[in-house]
Amino acid sequence: MLSKRRRRLRGLAVLLPAVVTAALLTVAPAPAQPDGGAAGAQWLADYESAPKYPAVHIDWDVPITMSDGTVLKGNIYRPADANGPIAEPLPTIVNITPYTKLMQNLVDSAIAMPVLYDALSRLATMIDLSAFGFGGLSDLLQTVPAGTGRIFAGVDRKLIQSGYTMVVVDARGTGFSQGTWDVFGTREQKDAAEIADWAGAQPFSTGKVGMTGVSYCAINQLHAAQQGSKSLAAIFPVDPGNDILHDIADTGGAFGVAFLAPWLLAVNAAKFVPDLQSIFAGRFDWQWFTDRVDSPLVMADVLAGYVFSLTRDQVPQSTQELLDASSARHQAWQGGVDNIKVPTFLVGSWYDLFSYSEVKAFNSIPLPSSQKKLLMGNGYHGSPISRNGVPGTPPRLDVLQRAWFDKWLKGIDNGIDDYDPYTLFQQGGGWTATDQFPRPEADYRRMYLSANPSGTTAFPVAHDGSITSEVPGDFQTLTVAPGLATLCSRDSAQITAGITSVLDLCGKDSRVAETSALTFTSPPVNEPTEISGPIAAHLNTVHDTQDGFWVVSINDVAPDGRSTAISSGQLVSSFRAIDDSRSTRSSNGDYTDPCTLISLSDRHPTVPGQPTTLDISIRSTDAVLQPGHRLRVDIYAANFPRSLPMGLTFADSQLAPQHLQLDPANPSWINLPLAGNPAW
Repeated sequence: MLSKRRRRLRGLAVLLPAVVTAALLTVAPAPAQPDGGAAGAQWLADYESAPKYPAVHIDWDVPITMSDGTVLKGNIYRPADANGPIAEPLPTIVNITPYTKLMQNLVDSAIAMPVLYDALSRLATMIDLSAFGFGGLSDLLQTVPAGTGRIFAGVDRKLIQSGYTMVVVDARGTGFSQGTWDVFGTREQKDAAEIADWAGAQPFSTGKVGMTGVSYCAINQLHAAQQGSKSLAAIFPVDPGNDILHDIADTGGAFGVAFLAPWLLAVNAAKFVPDLQSIFAGRFDWQWFTDRVDSPLVMADVLAGYVFSLTRDQVPQSTQELLDASSARHQAWQGGVDNIKVPTFLVGSWYDLFSYSEVKAFNSIPLPSSQKKLLMGNGYHGSPISRNGVPGTPPRLDVLQRAWFDKWLKGIDNGIDDYDPYTLFQQGGGWTATDQFPRPEADYRRMYLSANPSGTTAFPVAHDGSITSEVPGDFQTLTVAPGLATLCSRDSAQITAGITSVLDLCGKDSRVAETSALTFTSPPVNEPTEISGPIAAHLNTVHDTQDGFWVVSINDVAPDGRSTAISSGQLVSSFRAIDDSRSTRSSNGDYTDPCTLISLSDRHPTVPGQPTTLDISIRSTDAVLQPGHRLRVDIYAANFPRSLPMGLTFADSQLAPQHLQLDPANPSWINLPLAGNPAW
């Protein structure tokens, strides 16, 4: 009896290693940070493998009727063989665009020509103009080989040919779709969910729907998920905004007119491009024409009212509605993600148009880390991620998107759910990965602003001051006046989606902009010092008028003097009231993210000559000061072209100089999330 048991145990001992080995072979390899390791290599191999289906079939301008009867138009891209489109139901990917699906098709057609796309990718990789001061242009070009092109196109033929259907739909009131463009409004948000559910109910679909796209198309993904689409199973938003008001429309009470004005004009113009094919075929959509005539310039009245209303009585109803916290449009533009229940892979960048809300929205999505991932690059709206896809960097975006959809729409166990929750480009360093953001080792510390000169500014500035860990003992008033030097700044590059960043002097060096600033610079750090999380400025100010405009930039100053902005924030003084329910504080009670109330009813003009305390939110960032580098705080009285105060506040401020009062009894400081020992 004993010998039989021994023989059985010996048999199990022999079989056990084989069983364990087989089990390991069936488990997807755990990704390594941040390139995904063996799993990342497999994602790339899957993406670049021979297509399962040889061709793509397109059904043009398919009508999609919304619940209110409005007909939207969509192009349906299906994998095909010699017999036509594949009859087998497949997972479906939806893109909703306001830029006309005609443009999407043109970009897709260019990418579909391997000779052209591959040549452009190789050329972009070879170009390096940093020696000539145009390194930012090289960074922008790197988005082509980084796989962002297919994401921007909204159509990925390699994805389709691997076994997906794609649907590209013109948003209500744009492209060839009927209706009035409801910019980020409640009806448009409802449309997003209805389109996803329509796609999931079609015969070509398995019922599992994903969504793709950049910017506005990414915002539509958050809307569809927040609205609770029943068919939606995964989203991959790139550069999405959530709180559009605080992101760009009314950041700190100042309007992002340099972006919003030309953008609104472009979309309003593009929506008039007619469906020529329907005209020639004798089936022109006259309802489309009527809708365009009835609403030729959507939101032009809001924009004009914001810029040109010099008194409260002149602010038109449409503008007041946007700035009324109780209105449906205001609430729609403030967004929300608390109802998102579908796996979300969010891609952004520290100087994206919507960087204020990207990290905040991601952290607020109520999903486990296996079902939500954040990738934050160091670029702009037009180039969120570049120079990736090589060892030590994240995989290309088209590769990550394919892996995400393979996991959640096809059920393939490829390890993407084990990818790190936060993959971040640490400014001043490189790509890192972490399971928490802000990083738990970062503690908030007050760093006080002192008038004592630092002696570190090679260029002339409004004042050269210092940063100290102790309250300065001297009382002094520093004056800063509005200027135009911020035309060459990283904030300018941000609002132009990266266009002005082609000049390194503007996108990577703040010394030109700082000629209009009060600067406060720390001693050099003696070891790597991390800055991780949102930042807040607490300023004691004095105005000669009834309003002012304050801008705060946080900079990394290299030993050679180059000053690189890593984050910024701004506030119109009359919009200084804070919504504590949406704000955060550090353990000592100081604000870390003071969320201001930007409705007209919460506006409080300043009293000339009287000290006014301002708490200013500065966007979340992740950065590291290398040994020998310094931290600098720049304070400006203008931020053109990043933002303009509305006409009402502009009239009250009168472009007058304004004052920072450094008072030991009421000091000014920056609340910084620091990890390390900078020896300050």
